[in-house]
Amino acid sequence: MTDPHAIQPSALDQLPDRDPEETAEWQASLDAVAKAAGPHRAAYLMRRTLERAEGNGIALPKLLETDYVNTIPTAAEPGVPGDAEMEARITAWNRWNAAAMVTRGAKHGVGGHIATFASAAWLYETGFNHFFKGKESQESPGSGDQLYIQGHASPGIYARAFLDGRLTEQHLDNFRQEAGGNGLPSYPHPRRLPWLWEFPTVSMGLGPLSAIYQARFNRYLTNRGIKDVSQSHVWAFLGDGEMDEPESTAALALAAREELDNLTFVINCNLQRLDGPVRANFKIVQELEAQFRGAGWNVIKTLWGSAWDELFQLDTTGALVRRLREVPDAQVQTYQTRDAAYIRQDFFGSDPALVEMAKLLSDDKILECFHLSRGGHEASKVYAAYKAAVEHTGAPTVILAQTVKGHTLGEGFASKNANHQMKKLSVDEFKAMRDRLDLPIKDSDFVDGVVPYGHPGADSPEVRYLQERRAALGGPAPARRTHALAPLPAPAEKAFASFDKGSGSQNVATTMAFVRLIKDLVRDKETGRRWVPIVPDEARTFGMESLFPSLGIYSPKGQTYEPVDRDQLMYYKEAKNGQILNEGITEAGSMADFIAASTSYATHGEAMIPFYIFYSMFGWQRTADQMWQLGDQLGRGFLVGATAGRTTLTGEGLQHADGHSPVIAATNPAALTYDPAFAYEVATIVKDGLRRMYGEAAPGEDQNVFYYLTVYNEPIPQPAKPSVPGIDEGIVKGLYRFNTAESAGLAPVANAPRIQLLGSGTAIHWVLEAQKLLAEEWGVAADVWSATSWTELRRDALEADAGLLRGEERIPYVRQALQGAEGPVLAVSDYMRQVPDQIAQWVEQDWSSLGADGFGLSDTREAARRHFGVDAQSVVVAALAQLARRGEVKATAVKEARERYGL
Repeated sequence: MTDPHAIQPSALDQLPDRDPEETAEWQASLDAVAKAAGPHRAAYLMRRTLERAEGNGIALPKLLETDYVNTIPTAAEPGVPGDAEMEARITAWNRWNAAAMVTRGAKHGVGGHIATFASAAWLYETGFNHFFKGKESQESPGSGDQLYIQGHASPGIYARAFLDGRLTEQHLDNFRQEAGGNGLPSYPHPRRLPWLWEFPTVSMGLGPLSAIYQARFNRYLTNRGIKDVSQSHVWAFLGDGEMDEPESTAALALAAREELDNLTFVINCNLQRLDGPVRANFKIVQELEAQFRGAGWNVIKTLWGSAWDELFQLDTTGALVRRLREVPDAQVQTYQTRDAAYIRQDFFGSDPALVEMAKLLSDDKILECFHLSRGGHEASKVYAAYKAAVEHTGAPTVILAQTVKGHTLGEGFASKNANHQMKKLSVDEFKAMRDRLDLPIKDSDFVDGVVPYGHPGADSPEVRYLQERRAALGGPAPARRTHALAPLPAPAEKAFASFDKGSGSQNVATTMAFVRLIKDLVRDKETGRRWVPIVPDEARTFGMESLFPSLGIYSPKGQTYEPVDRDQLMYYKEAKNGQILNEGITEAGSMADFIAASTSYATHGEAMIPFYIFYSMFGWQRTADQMWQLGDQLGRGFLVGATAGRTTLTGEGLQHADGHSPVIAATNPAALTYDPAFAYEVATIVKDGLRRMYGEAAPGEDQNVFYYLTVYNEPIPQPAKPSVPGIDEGIVKGLYRFNTAESAGLAPVANAPRIQLLGSGTAIHWVLEAQKLLAEEWGVAADVWSATSWTELRRDALEADAGLLRGEERIPYVRQALQGAEGPVLAVSDYMRQVPDQIAQWVEQDWSSLGADGFGLSDTREAARRHFGVDAQSVVVAALAQLARRGEVKATAVKEARERYGL
């Protein structure tokens, strides 16, 4: 058995030691201290030595975990400017109104959260009073700071907006009651309250991820010369339980790698998640410290209030610090609810040195420390942490602020496991809270048991002070501004018209057509620099390598190496002002990029045009939650699902074969989903998207939408754009007739059976082949329609139905387009049948559909299409079956066709 005390091999053994005797002396000194004064003294001296080394600029690996004490000692805290007493009164009013708003709403059963803001009030108030820059700030005009507010703390933000006059009592009484049009959303939702909220932060985990990429995008804007936002700071307020979400920590290394010192995470460590302790048997603060330090962040721990200073001064043996490190979080929570005798026995009774310390402490002192005194509840501690964060350079900062969940709400709330679900206080609890906060609210103000809102008056010293502080910092916050931006000029028509002539005999996939279009658009003198190409690795898969040398890949470091392909035409070029965001293998990070770029028109007053191209299977399926966030944040831009469809991507198999992204996309009200079949359709849709989102939108059109285009990687000759009246309108609305049997030269005989074939995306090519087979082998005339958007056809039809209920006479576009078309309709898609079936109920003709339902598989395109029954021959059989049911072809034709084609 190995001796655990034996000296183990060290990585340093492989390096030469120029003075082994000196090394031995240092080691012997450490051994002597450990033997004489104990290992804790030895550890203390080592920590001091490491601090001195760092101060002298000696490069050493940092410890991942420090003692369970404040990073900034009380003696090193800067004085807090301003009127501390005034700020305490303002905070008290906000605490009261936040709790009152949720309690008053409880009678309607709409819910709400009280305990989170109660714990975090000083974390917000200190920032609003001294740090958070508004949109009119001199340092960052039009931008200010970006605030990611923890969703469950929203009542406190509403309470502050009520105090400064931006909200009324009626607004507060409509918390979580939005249907009437004058309500307040439950959480930060820009789409529901666009003048206040900038960033959605619920679902949890999306806030921290988005904050990192927002800070990174700020640097991107500055480095590219679009706008100098170097003085904008991103603040993300998070819960310690929220950090369990994988998205919360997914991009920590990126933030450190790119030295985003314009970013601060403030994690409210109240040691409780939504239902119970975050780390019952462990310590969440220590875990997060190690995680963030390991990722390269600057970590500031703000754990204990000033009442603890006396205890730490008494800790001459280190016993107190050792005990704080070993007590698990759930026990700290228990101390919050127990009397002094229990704390004396359980906490101090574990070590003789602590027993002696406790003899010097009164019961009141023990209760003050363990019940009330937390770093996150003292403005001086929070101010010191914030000041250190904004002054730190070279790395992002995380502040781990310890608080008590339900602080000031009374014994019924503080640190209780159920407090996240507790939606109201009783009248007696409110009166006790009033006395605790010293607010001038009379018993008679509680009419019929209803808690009153409190306000010192619009011209009170508190309100004047609040407004003066915000004016000095650049205006109210949080605040979202819709800047009066001039429409972007339309790019030159030739960029789009070049696709109208088709590709001749050249095989071109629509993925490549889209990239070619973008390559032309980024050259536009007026708008080219506003494009933000985003790709999660595999840019070459999508044919984007041609953009590398001309646009450059964004890197804040530029290019510090010679690329291996430097002698090639399309070499890998990184640049500080690079335009492409090449994110590596992270769809979540790429979506966060897209969200930041797509909302720059509001955040910074600079319209940017992002397009994010990805394997379609790994878009909506993996990051649909962020796409919902994108819609909430009123983002604009182009999502491009490449290698789309269940059968176009040969050989990759089940996990790559997308047969359902349009189904998921259809659930997002802000997404305009298109499955274009031809290159000219891609150009027409992009042109219309630029007009609608960035140019002159038509009356009634919502500009706050984004486009989802699916494009395929199957090289096929692209046809010329047909000279069909209204074709552009049809492409945009979702359906137009590509050809008839006659125009295609495939009319078999007079009065031949006729069918209407609808195809989208790559399926149009099977449909066109089937059109030919039907004419030449079965005597059937088929007209072919390109269905560019099943989803937009459905939305139009739903709006028409709703209009009928309002007494409006309106016919759905799909019905208008197909009006008079002879025969049944057969819709074909490379997606599951649910995609084309979206419009079935509005088609007057007999309807049937083909699609690629089920899991994908690895094989050739031809074999996969035969497997799913969507190839040209399968389309022919399905068409004959429809016609046979109508008696327009012999029933035996179906069997004959199956046998002929080997189906």
